[in-house]
Amino acid sequence: MTEMRLKPIARGLLTLVPAINDLLRPQRTEGQTASARYCYDLWIRHLAQLYAHGYRETPRTVAELGPGTTLGVGLCALLSGSDTYYGLDVVAHSNVRLNQQILEELIPMFRARTPNALQGWPDSSSYLDASGFPGQLLTEDILDRALHPERLDAIRAALTMPSASNPITIEYKAPWNSPRVIDEGAVDLIISSSVLEHVVELPPTYEALYRWLRPGGWMAHQIDLKTHGITQRWNGFRACSEGVWKLAVGRRPYMINRYPASVHLQLMQQAGFKLIEQMKMFRSDGIRREELAPRWADITDDDLNCSALYVIATK
Repeated sequence: MTEMRLKPIARGLLTLVPAINDLLRPQRTEGQTASARYCYDLWIRHLAQLYAHGYRETPRTVAELGPGTTLGVGLCALLSGSDTYYGLDVVAHSNVRLNQQILEELIPMFRARTPNALQGWPDSSSYLDASGFPGQLLTEDILDRALHPERLDAIRAALTMPSASNPITIEYKAPWNSPRVIDEGAVDLIISSSVLEHVVELPPTYEALYRWLRPGGWMAHQIDLKTHGITQRWNGFRACSEGVWKLAVGRRPYMINRYPASVHLQLMQQAGFKLIEQMKMFRSDGIRREELAPRWADITDDDLNCSALYVIATK
């Protein structure tokens, strides 16, 4: 069975031609984070998981890897009481107009304490209050202060006219290519959603995350370990030869890195993180062990069948 779809190979080959590669550079598309509702629910999921595993703070400074089309999740953090947000992308996607629209759509959701509606894994519903809101962390007092009209104006201004005198800071860094883009120990909370499976240089990325977090800081990452439609079956990239895979990747700045769950966990610990929680989703409908390419011949059954990983860790 041929696992690799033809379209990824064709696109990878085209990137090897310089003139065509320039035309194929990633462009901003209307992805999931263009939806205020999606960003809101994603933030609520992270908060619920963090609270369930011992997090009890209002983070003053939040950093997000791969915010995508908008800074919606970061705006949720600011509307929850944070003062500083860093969004870090490999390729610039976000734009001010769309961020302004998302912000205005988010404000009434927080005012109404809108129940979380995000379905799927990991299920966080049991960690929310009776109304489906993380009221244990986002108390009435916290939200009243966070949503004060003067503070909302400061958030609006931070989106359009950054100023050292503004108590709210929003910094979007794309591309970020050095851990020094954020001061050491400056961040209270780092989050990402379906991003770390795309990072090519994963070891230095985890080292950068560790550098940014203050002692006692937390991070939460949802990592999608599937092929994102590149192959016929969800883990089919482990049946592809290295030559075929290189053709599919071409000169693209990111695709998927193919690191299994155990490598992510190992690299986090090597960087210095203490793992608080690791949740895994398993599937049994992928490729069989006898179909594995030589590179993956010794992979464990756990890694072969793990399709998603959610990790909470501290510094």
